[in-house]
Amino acid sequence: MKKHIVLIGLPGAGKSTVGRMVADKLHAGFVDIDTILIRKEGKPISMIFAEKGEPVFRQMERKEVEAALANEPAVIAPGGGWAAQPGALDDAKPRGYLVYLKARAEVAVGRAEPSGTRPVLMADDPLARMRDLFTTRDPLYAKADATVLTEAKPAEKVADEVVKLAQTGAGW
Repeated sequence: MKKHIVLIGLPGAGKSTVGRMVADKLHAGFVDIDTILIRKEGKPISMIFAEKGEPVFRQMERKEVEAALANEPAVIAPGGGWAAQPGALDDAKPRGYLVYLKARAEVAVGRAEPSGTRPVLMADDPLARMRDLFTTRDPLYAKADATVLTEAKPAEKVADEVVKLAQTGAGW
C-alpha cells in the first residue's frame, strides 16, 4: 500500500518546488495546499492571514491537508506552519510518509523573501523571524520519517533524494 509523501519544512525550504519534481518522477499527483487555499479564497495567503487571522487560516489549511490525505496517494506540500500545529503530524503519519526538507534560517529566508507572500515573514526583520521559526519548529519537523538537507543542493538533487526515501520508506 502506497502512502502519501508529505513535505514539511520552513517557508523557503523548497516544499512546492521539490514537491512538483517528486510528483513528476513518481508519476503521482501534487497537492500544494497554499495554491488550493488561494484559489478557494480568491486572494493571496497574506490577505487570508490578515483578514481571517492565523488560527482560522491554520484550520483551513488543516482541513485541506486532511482532504488530500483522504484521496489517492500523492505528494502533498502544506505551508510551513502546518506541521507546527498540535496533532498535525500525528494525524498525518498513518497515511503519509513525512519528509523534512531542512534548511538553515539564513538559507530559507533568502529563498522565501523574494516572493513577499509569506505572512509569517512580513516583519521588520524577516531573518530574525525565520530564526525564531526554525528554533520553534525544528524539533517538530524532526519528528518526520526522514530528513533531507536542502542547502547547497539544486532542487533536482533534493527531489532525487526524496524519491529514493519514498521508494524505500513509503513503498512507492
